[in-house]
Amino acid sequence: MATRLLLISDTHIPGRARRCPDGVLKAADAADLVIHAGDWVAASVLDELEQHAKVLGVWGNNDGPDLRARLPEVARRTIEGVRFAVVHETGQSAGRETRMDAAYPDAEALVFGHSHIPWDTVTPRGMRLLNPGSPTDRRRQPACTMMTALVDDGQLRHVELVALARVGGLSES
Repeated sequence: MATRLLLISDTHIPGRARRCPDGVLKAADAADLVIHAGDWVAASVLDELEQHAKVLGVWGNNDGPDLRARLPEVARRTIEGVRFAVVHETGQSAGRETRMDAAYPDAEALVFGHSHIPWDTVTPRGMRLLNPGSPTDRRRQPACTMMTALVDDGQLRHVELVALARVGGLSES
């Protein structure tokens, strides 16, 4: 049986958008599991996503006590035989692969956020590092983004970076 994933991070609602973009909610409806790598800002975002799909999430540096009480700093789950870890921050990009191999020796895939910059690499040990960017704050990127993926038969497959139309936002970055 396959599990459809939606990977998001850094929603920053209500600071960078008034609400979750329609594309995120539509993708959540199509997903079996939403993985959110922190910086929700408002707990209402977690509540809304939980109405669309199951959610695996962590808190980020911009999340307050309400979210920190509900979410861990690091989450781990085995999905269809693939060992995932989720965390908000991984530090600077230089040397990230080697540092994450040491920090998460049992993970086969690490979903992270913080930079708002999409990232998809493989570490020397073979762990997949995925940052979906931000669906509400593109910073220096060409578009706001999220990722979709499929986990099937012990394999992470069809990882896709998805650009989103900017709807419901406050300002373009």
